[in-house]
Amino acid sequence: MNHLTLTASVIGRQALRYTPAGLPVLDLTLHHESEVVQEGQPRRVSVELRGRAVGSVVPAVERLDIGASRHFSGFIGAQRNGRGVVFHLLEVAVPSA
Repeated sequence: MNHLTLTASVIGRQALRYTPAGLPVLDLTLHHESEVVQEGQPRRVSVELRGRAVGSVVPAVERLDIGASRHFSGFIGAQRNGRGVVFHLLEVAVPSA
């Protein structure tokens, strides 16, 4: 199963574009920071990754301000050139307090 749910902040956003089929596409950069426990020891985790919204999720992503933190759900895919990964966003939700 390829499913990722991540709380992250938007730290960058590209210009809105459209696929040849007319679907809106919005690429953004996300930043996640947290602490997890690995082998009984706390570990600080910090990562930046590319996110991509396509179709009906674009309006929700487009409204987000830079620095906004949200829960993002979706799946991981390869970048077009095969180097690195892209987090394909399917859902966006406000994190609970």
